[in-house]
Amino acid sequence: MDTHEDVAVGTRAWVEQRVGGGHRVDGVERLRGGWTSEMRRLRISGPGTPRWLVLRSFIKPFFVQAAEGLLTREADILRLLAETEVPVAVFKGVDATAAHCDHPSLLMSLLPGSVRLDEAEAELRAGLLARQLLAIHQVQVPAESRPRVYEAWTSPELVRLPESTPRPDVWQRAVDVLRREPPAYRPCFLHRDFHPGNVLFTGQGPGLEISGVVDWVETSWGPADLDVAHCSTALALLYGPQSGMRFAERYLASGGTLSEDPADHLYWRVLDALGFAPDAEKVAVPWRELGRDDLTPALLTSRLEDYLYALLCRFDD
Repeated sequence: MDTHEDVAVGTRAWVEQRVGGGHRVDGVERLRGGWTSEMRRLRISGPGTPRWLVLRSFIKPFFVQAAEGLLTREADILRLLAETEVPVAVFKGVDATAAHCDHPSLLMSLLPGSVRLDEAEAELRAGLLARQLLAIHQVQVPAESRPRVYEAWTSPELVRLPESTPRPDVWQRAVDVLRREPPAYRPCFLHRDFHPGNVLFTGQGPGLEISGVVDWVETSWGPADLDVAHCSTALALLYGPQSGMRFAERYLASGGTLSEDPADHLYWRVLDALGFAPDAEKVAVPWRELGRDDLTPALLTSRLEDYLYALLCRFDD
């Protein structure tokens, strides 16, 4: 963490107004591992014991333009999930248009635990991820409160292929999978960006548990297959293709339901995987910042290709 951070005067005033009770911001630390936004931990002092809050701010121009929709959605979802067993931050305030803050921002409680991307206990964590994802999919949402229908993050025309590869046929076959119409599905509540980088853990061994799920700006309504596919791709990139291949089986073993048609299941898996092409740089940057220096573009491209090949071998007639 960077302990030499600060917040602008207007942002500080807004946070202190949201907290109330004579409390003040007297410490700021930058949290590592973000891509779309800047995450800062704020120390709040005043009457009682000092505590910490988290301020999420969109800084990059692309995300600033979309901030009103993204942050309003996340605020709504945090309030919705406060009534469930899903471990999420407590909503404290949102300034989605930067009317008061220097950048569009969301204020929330600090969750316990940390992101863990190392190889140690990766398989144990994967089992917990599967059960947590199923619990998210089982959240009951009134029709009027449902999030937007999912959006695909790539298409056959938008896929960026590696500049050089020993198996161009694998990539072409994968792109061809997406040329069909999206399969019919039974919709449910989706996190939409569920992967190890957005989950916090505490403990170890028998005491290992998930303490928080973060980053709800992409929450959607759609097929469980798509959330499972997204976490599967991330696991394949972090730990190798077989880790990604096993995640759907873990989800089913936990009581989840996925498409019974292999072609439909393949579609969702490939749709997600090709969104990372060619080198998963969008997630690799924060993953490397969190200590996974081994995840070079070359390694991630190779793992993604091997994962696509494994998917095609298993599910493509």
